[in-house]
Parts: sequence; structure tokens; C-alpha cells
Amino acid sequence: MTKEEVFNKIADMVADQFSIERDTIKGDLNFQNDLDADSIDFVEFVLSLESTFGTDISDEDAENIKTIDEAVDYVMSNADNK
Repeated sequence: MTKEEVFNKIADMVADQFSIERDTIKGDLNFQNDLDADSIDFVEFVLSLESTFGTDISDEDAENIKTIDEAVDYVMSNADNK
């Protein structure tokens, strides 16, 4: 998958999970500050990432994912996204 394809998949997931308009999602969108995601929301998002991209995300790695771009970069670096 290309970086753009990964971004689009993640943006679709975020729009769905957090009930926001898809076209408002940008790379610098912050889960906590912009979406008011609590820890349960974020854990659910991480589980969705794992399921969608076939990867395991450690708690330590998840703590470092704060924006859409960071989620995309993590998936590009760690998932089997061919």
C-alpha cells in the first residue's frame, strides 16, 4: 500500500469511529486534543488499526501515536501493508 492509501484507510476509520466528517481529517489531527478521545476510544482505535493492517501495536508504541500522520507512519513502518 502507498502512504496515501494507508492515510485514506485510517481517515475513514477515524471518521467512522469518532463521527466526524471525512473531509475534515488532516494529517496533523490530534486524537486527544482535536477529537477529545479518551483512553477507551484510543484503545478501540488501536485495535482497529491492528485488525485492519495486520499488525500488533505494543502499548509503548501506541502511546507515541498522537496524530493521524503518526498512525500512518507507524503502519507504513510496521505493518504488512503490501
